[in-house]
Amino acid sequence: MSKTVKDLTAGTAGGIAQVLVGQPFDIVKVRMQTSAKGTYSGMVHCATGILRNEGPLAFYKGTLTPLLGIGVCVSIQFGALEYTKRIFAARNLANGTGGTGGATLTGAQIFAAGVLAGLANGFVSGPVEHIRIRLQTQSPTSPPPAPYAGPLSAIRKIHAAHGLAGVFKGQNVTFVREAAGYGVYFLAYEKLVQRELRLHPGMKREELSPAKAVLFGAAAGYALWAIIYPIDMIKSRMQTDGFTPATGQKYKSAIDCVRTVWRTEGVAAFTRGLTPTLIRSPFANGATFLGFEMASRVLNSW
Repeated sequence: MSKTVKDLTAGTAGGIAQVLVGQPFDIVKVRMQTSAKGTYSGMVHCATGILRNEGPLAFYKGTLTPLLGIGVCVSIQFGALEYTKRIFAARNLANGTGGTGGATLTGAQIFAAGVLAGLANGFVSGPVEHIRIRLQTQSPTSPPPAPYAGPLSAIRKIHAAHGLAGVFKGQNVTFVREAAGYGVYFLAYEKLVQRELRLHPGMKREELSPAKAVLFGAAAGYALWAIIYPIDMIKSRMQTDGFTPATGQKYKSAIDCVRTVWRTEGVAAFTRGLTPTLIRSPFANGATFLGFEMASRVLNSW
């Protein structure tokens, strides 16, 4: 297997781990982000409402889309990241910097690699998250039949009515979120790994303990959400908004969404749903990096 194929495969493993661990927290976050002010008094109120009204399986509503899509997204993230890291390492080696093999990248190089990984990922994560959010916020009390029977039903109906632009609704905000977020995300993780290797001279990256991979991934996840949460909230609002004024469209653009939310709901709206995200983050992101690192070791041993 080529190095790129191994990176993509290991990234898929990380993505699947992320979805299985993080999905219940994510649906609570999305419900709180997209609900009217005062709908939920907090995370527990939202979660118990979902459990009482929709049952335990509701916490995995719309999971098929992210299970397939996020697996691809994380695969693309790590594939693009590792490919770009190898380019920078080769440049460092030619310049006599970066230590053994030029592999010790600067912060700017890691951030740039993360930005490129995020943008590459955004082409898939935008429509995947749009469809997932439509399914997650679909009311169980809607008159039957429900608007969407599943991911394929949602894609077909949205595309038929609004074209490709409808499927990619909120894409510009997604690109901003992914570029900023993953630049910081991978910078935090790689710097923690570099620090660990400096503290243990002679230790190889492959010898990093699973516990440290989880811990560093959790820390990177917190860095990610500290940067992107308000952007993510706007993305969720855009992706649950109507497609046209006739179908209940509230926001003309992302900027209009920011202004409207600020004016009508105040600054607190930009952090609504943050608690379940902060609880979810160490588990989901720790699982992501653990899945990637462990899968990489297995694949690289072949």
